[in-house]
Amino acid sequence: MGGGGYAINIMGRADTLKVDGDEDITVYRVALEDGGESGAGRHFCRRCGSALWVSDPRWPDLMHPFASAVGTPLPKAPEYANIMLDFAAPWADVPAGEGQADFVEYPEESIEAWHKSRSLFDY
Repeated sequence: MGGGGYAINIMGRADTLKVDGDEDITVYRVALEDGGESGAGRHFCRRCGSALWVSDPRWPDLMHPFASAVGTPLPKAPEYANIMLDFAAPWADVPAGEGQADFVEYPEESIEAWHKSRSLFDY
């Protein structure tokens, strides 16, 4: 399984994560200026390099899979958030129209708050 050269992150409950081939998963943690590492981990397939999910021990009940790595049907999103547009590549087309929310950087609303404000949080 793999995804395109873009990220579509979604939020999920960590207790619902089921992994086939977990022996092939490796975790990348960002190196910090003080010589330490970030607590957040980006999980990848060590064989093909596909991004799978992000997790952070500060929020152990949550995980953020890449939609391209989910092997079960997903509901259609009621809205899409196009973020960090100030840093978009000049050749990238940003979708426009109904159901698109654009942000020049990160939105003020967290992923959790976005789901709750749309009655999509069943946690």
